Amino acid sequence: MSYTVLARKFRSQTFDEVVGQDAIVATLKNAISQDRVHHGYLFCGTRGVGKTSMARILAKALNCLSSDKPTATPCGSCDSCEMIARGEDIDVVEIDAASNTSVENIRDLRNNAVYRPTRSRYKIYIIDEVHMLSTGAFNALLKTLEEPPSHVKFILATTETHKVPATILSRVQRFDFKSISPGEIAEQLTMICRDEKVEAEPEALKRIARLANGSMRDALSLLDQVMSMGGAKVTMDVVNELLPVAHDELYADLIDRLAGQDAAGALAVVDRSLSQGRTLDLWCTLLIGQLRDLMVLRLCGEDTELVDIPPGLRSRLIEQSKKFDSGAYVFMITVLEELRRSVKSSGSGRALVEAAVIRMAEAANFSSLSSLLAHVEGGPPAAPAPRMSASPVASSPAPTRTAAPAHPAAAPASRPPSRSRRTPTPEAAAPAPAPLRRMTQADMKAASADPIVRQTLDVFGGQIVHVQRADDASAIEPA
Repeated sequence: MSYTVLARKFRSQTFDEVVGQDAIVATLKNAISQDRVHHGYLFCGTRGVGKTSMARILAKALNCLSSDKPTATPCGSCDSCEMIARGEDIDVVEIDAASNTSVENIRDLRNNAVYRPTRSRYKIYIIDEVHMLSTGAFNALLKTLEEPPSHVKFILATTETHKVPATILSRVQRFDFKSISPGEIAEQLTMICRDEKVEAEPEALKRIARLANGSMRDALSLLDQVMSMGGAKVTMDVVNELLPVAHDELYADLIDRLAGQDAAGALAVVDRSLSQGRTLDLWCTLLIGQLRDLMVLRLCGEDTELVDIPPGLRSRLIEQSKKFDSGAYVFMITVLEELRRSVKSSGSGRALVEAAVIRMAEAANFSSLSSLLAHVEGGPPAAPAPRMSASPVASSPAPTRTAAPAHPAAAPASRPPSRSRRTPTPEAAAPAPAPLRRMTQADMKAASADPIVRQTLDVFGGQIVHVQRADDASAIEPA
């Protein structure tokens, strides 16, 4: 007898065995017990979260031959339940929309739907990856989906809900399957190892659960792979040798390097991360997600429920979140989002990623705009400023803002007015400012290259009209 992989052997067979989708399970069980079963359902979610398993369980609940009506607890042993579990029941038709995309395929479905089921209560159509249907096929399905025969039920499943037309969405009940938490996956893996008589270290199962990224099927496939190598034992040594490091651990290392302004170390972590086979845009997406979690922790505190952090990394990420202010997180997330869009069409994506990482390694030198403005008004600087700063003037009617000077000792008492705006002052007034010297192209170029000046210009849409060096008491006249 051929070997049955764990993902098939331990596929959920009843509503109570479904992991991580409690709200959906409760809704469907109540609909069955109250005789309020809809004629069309749409199951949405990422891969491996239980969409097809839930569709088969619902089909068994509606057609179980051991009960004289639909039941929330199908027996699992009658002919109908067994055939549905294997995907071979004649009255439960599973259609792969990726290979049945045409209008002709939907026309055949409509023609067959008018015939009553052979032995069951309902004829059930499970259409997987329904977003792959063509526009014409969707249109051909509309009427039947809106008013099907009383003996027909539709269960649609998709991983890309945004590709399903609104006309389809309005005719079905939609259920969004969430990613399964690492804790729930690890608990399920523990139960499976116990049933398989395999000794497993809890830390090894937690690592597999985190590598699964919310997919139970991926977790079972990884466990199958580790068991093939380790035999009757699943240990951390085997997991470390066979499987890559979890992405959140690598990104935590990368963020530590960025906080320490260690560009070389950050590039080494990037190389380790990309060597695991992730695409560049996925790498950006995952790093954005981790930075988002750190930003929320920084703003909302460590007790916030807005982030889902693995227990093994929680204390580390809480400490990491304090290394940047909210402005730096916004800056890095913006840089990565622009990078994610660029690498898709670039032939030098790796170089763009490395350049962005070097740029983010300088983010620790940046101050938030609120800190800069507070310093302009006389407060202490939030962070060491660069060697040169400039005062951009907004080209729009917005009020003029000035970037912070390098150090309080170098801050001038007031901005030297340009000669075109100079007004006569009384004899008793403060002495006139020192004569201005003309600003050179080198001065302009140096000021334009300053990171805080660039950030301020981007926000206020201004331009540089005046430059003063921190180590030069004389002002520079605009050219």
